[in-house]
Amino acid sequence: MNIGKRSRVLVATALMAGIIIGLAVSSDLSRTTQAYAQEPTIPKEASDILSKFGAAMAAVAAAVKPTVVNISSTQTIKTQGIPSPFLNDPFFRRFFGEEFGLRERPREQKRVSLGSGVIVDKNGYILTNYHVIKDADEIKVTLSDKREFKGKVIGADSKTDLAVVKIESNHLPVIKLGDSDKLKVGETVIAVGNPFGLNQTVTSGIVSAIGRANVGIADYEDFIQTDAAINPGNSGGALVNAKGELIGINTAIFSTSGGYQGIGFAIPSSMAKAVMDHLIKTGKVVRGWLGVSMQPITPDLAKQFNLKEDKGALVGDVTEASPAAEAGIQRGDVIIEYDGKEVDEPSNLRNMIADTPPNKVVPLKVLRDGKLMTIRVTIEEEPAERQKALQKFDNQLKGVHVKNITPELRKRLDIPERMNGVVVADIEEGSPAENILAENDLIVEIDKKKIHSIKEYEAALEKIKPEQNILVLIYRNGLTIYMTLSP
Repeated sequence: MNIGKRSRVLVATALMAGIIIGLAVSSDLSRTTQAYAQEPTIPKEASDILSKFGAAMAAVAAAVKPTVVNISSTQTIKTQGIPSPFLNDPFFRRFFGEEFGLRERPREQKRVSLGSGVIVDKNGYILTNYHVIKDADEIKVTLSDKREFKGKVIGADSKTDLAVVKIESNHLPVIKLGDSDKLKVGETVIAVGNPFGLNQTVTSGIVSAIGRANVGIADYEDFIQTDAAINPGNSGGALVNAKGELIGINTAIFSTSGGYQGIGFAIPSSMAKAVMDHLIKTGKVVRGWLGVSMQPITPDLAKQFNLKEDKGALVGDVTEASPAAEAGIQRGDVIIEYDGKEVDEPSNLRNMIADTPPNKVVPLKVLRDGKLMTIRVTIEEEPAERQKALQKFDNQLKGVHVKNITPELRKRLDIPERMNGVVVADIEEGSPAENILAENDLIVEIDKKKIHSIKEYEAALEKIKPEQNILVLIYRNGLTIYMTLSP
């Protein structure tokens, strides 16, 4: 074969190979393009389930929203003016006018806070949080249809952080009350309220836990914990189940930033209904009283008292002439059952006692020196003079309400283990300590005497006269500070 013929063969072979490679590449590109062009398919069953779930949530939200209201409360705050050193100088008065020096006079400022409420009766009764309407001079209630009404406080209970407000209207949409006692962890719930003033906001989640106590929010706690988003302004709003029934009043969040972090708390409807009924009928809440101070059972205490489980409530003290004293309950007794219900911890027992109507005879199962015994006790209403115990202290700490430290409260307020005392829960308006102490301050000492409990706090106050100065050592924001309260 000559060179020219051989070259033509090689060229033809190369062209054929190129065509084959080109066809292969073209085929691969075509398949790739088809693969990318093909849209993902969603199984009809999955789409149907999601559509039905979404439609159900929308239906529940639509039914609940008209029953949730916006509550705007206005409080008048008096502030001291700035004193002028030239106030009494005639020259300055003549030059600047008689208005000179008015800066010294107290000024009034209006403080507005926003919250939520739930209509529980067609005649205008609205359930909300106590802290939403606390110390309010004026209350404005805005319905979902934008109508506005003036609200009147029918009754409030700071111990559960609940209140009832009434507006003059009837035939209102009313939410149906559910049974929070049947609630289970994992159930779907919806929160409706007005966070940050954004009316009729709906969020959803699940029940994360039930029976949360010792959170440090109220005296009587049995909270529902949820991950449904709750933010400032949601307080007093509705937490509802899949049936649109009210199973909780949104109350607070656990947060290190002040915003939503997935942990919210709601007062269960069973507790809210009992308090609401009392407030509507009598304007106050009547609670049962046993007359004991209690502490939880730790593993170490369980060993010392020969207990098989670290459950129950250990009696630390018995009040004289109380139902407990008359029934024969003693210091060191461990109450493990109350009226047929198991006692897990003191907060659990405290709630059960409070829910018991006065004059009811209740059986208690008690462990004493390792022996099980049954004691029958007649529950009474706490004496009025005991309820107002702090009011009798006519000194510079009058009106300062405190509570004992719990492990949960210590963790939430970041109180070191080395620090002990009582935590300021509330300061009444007009108290001499109002502008000196603050809520969540830890009172460590009073007049250089260490304070470990409410009992020691009250004992210290009993010895202080109205005209005396009080030296208080407090723990606040990581620092211990001495403060003097003067008449």
